[in-house]
Amino acid sequence: MRLRCAVLDDFQNIATTIADWTPLQDRVEVTSFTGHFATEDELAAAVAEFDIIVTLRERIPFRAGLLDRLPRLKLLIASGMRNSVIDYAAAERNGVTVCGTASSSTPPVELTWALLLGLARGIVPENNALRQGGPWQSTVGADLHGRRLGLLGLGKIGSRVAQVGLAFGMEVVAWSQNLTEERAEGAGVQRAASKEELLRTSDFVSVHLALSDRTRGLLGAPELALLKPTAYLVNTSRSALVDQDALLAVLREGRIAGAGVDVFDTEPLPAGHPLRTAPRLLATPHLGYVSQNNYRTYYGQAVEDIQAFLAGSPVRRLG
Repeated sequence: MRLRCAVLDDFQNIATTIADWTPLQDRVEVTSFTGHFATEDELAAAVAEFDIIVTLRERIPFRAGLLDRLPRLKLLIASGMRNSVIDYAAAERNGVTVCGTASSSTPPVELTWALLLGLARGIVPENNALRQGGPWQSTVGADLHGRRLGLLGLGKIGSRVAQVGLAFGMEVVAWSQNLTEERAEGAGVQRAASKEELLRTSDFVSVHLALSDRTRGLLGAPELALLKPTAYLVNTSRSALVDQDALLAVLREGRIAGAGVDVFDTEPLPAGHPLRTAPRLLATPHLGYVSQNNYRTYYGQAVEDIQAFLAGSPVRRLG
């Protein structure tokens, strides 16, 4: 009898076509789920009879309570090589091998600039007006050249965002709790003296930090109050880095020029969520990692992970 593999959150119904799954066809039956399971009970019921699960990024937490309810599960594959919502101890206790895949940082860099440019030049309202017979030119774009780009985080993604900013002729400054002068100089940017200075002086602020106990809620109401009324904020990193209620407040009150957001506390974002209708917000449904090359890598390496597991030599193990 073939093993059963569930591919979760395959929203675009592309997982089984963007990669070659034929090497598994004699041993594994693959089922793709194109919708998101809203509750743990729904998910547990749907995948209870599966031996292998392929999950997308950190969309679904695999805590002990869920893993305990999946007695047939033997292999859990997460896209990416870091996942903070899997209980690895519980997986080991339940005899579940956890593996990952490679993931490129290029797509989130590109999406960051798509949001920033879209905000700066009013792309969405101008496009809507043009298509709907509205006014010809209703916004005046914000210039990038000569303006200050403040980066919260200068890691793999932040440093690449910095290079694009420099190419646009922007003055780029960065801050994080561990950022050194040497690291900043190596990236060709200035090190801000403090988070507060960066927020007060930047025309565009982009967030590129890992979520941890130190960074959770890094931008709350007091921090957002430091931003210029003409400033734009972009977050393609983790939603919990920015207090969403505080962000909603500054957008509604017009205390910043706008925000670009790709990450949310609850995903998919509920239909009636206030962020869906917030003014001055350019929002995308967590597209940072969603690109053809990344998906080829995710699902192509998921096939490799399954093959290696069946051969008794798991690769790219996590935990």
